[in-house]
Amino acid sequence: MSDEARLAAVAALIGLAGSPDHRDRADAGRSLASFAEVPGAGEALSGLMLDAGDTFITRETATALLRRQDSVGLAMVASALTVADDNHADWIHTAVLDVFMVFAHERDAALRECEALAGGADEQIHRGARQLIDMLGKIDPILRPVQDDHA
Repeated sequence: MSDEARLAAVAALIGLAGSPDHRDRADAGRSLASFAEVPGAGEALSGLMLDAGDTFITRETATALLRRQDSVGLAMVASALTVADDNHADWIHTAVLDVFMVFAHERDAALRECEALAGGADEQIHRGARQLIDMLGKIDPILRPVQDDHA
């Protein structure tokens, strides 16, 4: 996809993010997460994670960003955590559980990425990454790698 087309998609999704319908805002959050690194998407995603009208949008947007399983998505969620009220923080925590409860290797990779983010210069991301590390550290994933006891 060309840069022009990506920018046009983000512009359309930002428009959808401003909809009065919670379903439109949730769709915008899920879809914008795919374009998180495109200029303009970050501000809209932050607003959706802290949606004043419906925490369903918070959960859906945070889940989509976390499912990216990269530094961009984790940094955006970390940043939102530092300014979230208790209710929004609880729903972001639920999204963390939704994404990282199953596979130990995915949880472990997210922990490593958050450690790297916590060592960065941005204070807000540093604080949020520490919160994510705490959340991730408390997760006991369902599936772990098989260990060979005969080695």
